[in-house]
Amino acid sequence: MKTVLLIEDDTVLRENTAELLELSNYEVITAANGQIGLEVARNQTPDIIICDIMMPILDGYGVLEGLSKHDNTKFIPFIFLSAKTERGDVRKGMNLGADDYITKPFSEDEILSAIESRIAKAAILKDERESANNTSDTNEDELRTLNDLKNFFDDNGKIFNYSKNDIIYKEGHNSNYIYLVTKGIVRCYKFDEKGKELTTALYKEDDLFGYTSFTDNIPYRETAIALKDVEMVGVSKAQLKEVLDKNHKLTLEVIQLLTDDITGVKDQLLQMAYSSVQRKTALTILRFAEKINSKPEDPIKISRNDLASVAGIATETLIRTMSHFKKQGLIEMEGRNIKVLDLQKLQDIH
Repeated sequence: MKTVLLIEDDTVLRENTAELLELSNYEVITAANGQIGLEVARNQTPDIIICDIMMPILDGYGVLEGLSKHDNTKFIPFIFLSAKTERGDVRKGMNLGADDYITKPFSEDEILSAIESRIAKAAILKDERESANNTSDTNEDELRTLNDLKNFFDDNGKIFNYSKNDIIYKEGHNSNYIYLVTKGIVRCYKFDEKGKELTTALYKEDDLFGYTSFTDNIPYRETAIALKDVEMVGVSKAQLKEVLDKNHKLTLEVIQLLTDDITGVKDQLLQMAYSSVQRKTALTILRFAEKINSKPEDPIKISRNDLASVAGIATETLIRTMSHFKKQGLIEMEGRNIKVLDLQKLQDIH
């Protein structure tokens, strides 16, 4: 049985998450703040650590930094758990060596999938370290993680700027670049055989997109448009292919990225096929809130057409459903602004 150390100062969230993990056959050790968690990690060496960022006494950044200073803890997989989603906070944590970043509120599948994949990855990397036997052949400049790849984009990519509603690329265009969003929101969509527009993905700051293929010159299979003013950096496929050829550990991260994307698309298709109109509408509002805001309860400014496109329902149906949500006190609407008033009830709609 694998051991999870959960460091979280919110008592209710800590207990609920611990119970969820225990029911999934993990042994769970809990700590109410970073200082206690750091001591527990040093003494008990868990298989993985899930840690909040904003905590009293010692925050999550301090915990991760403290772990990195000791040989018996520096390789423990580490996942940040926080409501903070600003690009700078994510990048800071990943630069310190975190393996993943889960945003509150999270689903059961999301946290369990993150734990399983990071434990598996840690086992692979442990085998590689042992087989290498700590030889001096290690390349300090090697790119190992997606965060390293994003830093490569920042340092070497070409800067692109688009105004709101500008087309970034169209379906069928040559896919010469892969992009990293540094500011704004990008929406990707395509049309079905009846001409109905379907949103396929939303990308926010610090997301990679445009990877129809990482190596082959396959045309884009969707259209990308700027929902807000967008700044991004792009790396050509030739550059990226060279990076992947020289940095084999990075391949695992790229495979995980593609796997997560496929899982997301499957979930979206299942939602569109089987969910009720109310659930489709609720999940779409929450999805946009997650992409656009640092806090889901902050207002989002988005067109009804864009919401309907992502939900896969008619605009008129979406408007009726949102009016129903407003009467129930779940959301507040003023013009194009939508504010989530009851996050939990929206998440619980079936």
